[in-house]
Amino acid sequence: MKLCMIGTGYVGLVSGVCFSDLGNTVYCVDNDKNKIDFLNDGKIPIYEPGLEEILKKNYKEKRLIFTTDLKKAVLNSDIIFICVGTPTLKNSDSADLKYVFNVAKQLKKIISRYKIIVTKSTVPVCTGDKIEKILSNLINKNLVDVVSNPEFLREGEAIRDFIYPDRVIIGTNSKKANKIMNALYAPIVKKTSRYYNTSRRGAELIKYASNAFLATKITYINELANLCEKTGVDIKDIS
Repeated sequence: MKLCMIGTGYVGLVSGVCFSDLGNTVYCVDNDKNKIDFLNDGKIPIYEPGLEEILKKNYKEKRLIFTTDLKKAVLNSDIIFICVGTPTLKNSDSADLKYVFNVAKQLKKIISRYKIIVTKSTVPVCTGDKIEKILSNLINKNLVDVVSNPEFLREGEAIRDFIYPDRVIIGTNSKKANKIMNALYAPIVKKTSRYYNTSRRGAELIKYASNAFLATKITYINELANLCEKTGVDIKDIS
């Protein structure tokens, strides 16, 4: 398949490189020309074990393309992944979604045939609904399906997590989009045992639930470790 990853931060770059290693043609787009030049030189702006080697291999085989030309990348792709940053707003606990919505507004001007638009960025519930509203003219023409596909990559283990995922979550009610996304992930999921199709809002909430559950587990084991230290118990036995 032909994919477009908008944003070459941690999520976009790791996902793009790994998708290309599965045999897909991947356009990695960023408006930072220096970063794109850096990547075209075979260098990576982040540290992730094994990533540079996989990048160079697929770049050489022309399955991985780094560009600032969003229009060309979108027109040549079947699935568009939004992987831009969603920083916290100043003096607030809310996510700043301006970059996500700016991408949607640009896509609105470019798309002329069917595309799947996937949010991989961590976004609040109902963000997909707002993206659909921006793309309403394309939705009415059945030119796009907006899908949520949250990531669960751990720093230092990202490549392994991508190739051997605990779960792949695809949030969409579109049978067409779900079938295409299932085919995309088929090489890294065993039959359907790790592939879950949910509602889009459900997928968006799953990401937050996962983050919150991880924080809860860490807090819990830290409390147990304190108790073990006072009672002379090995925390490894307990964990």
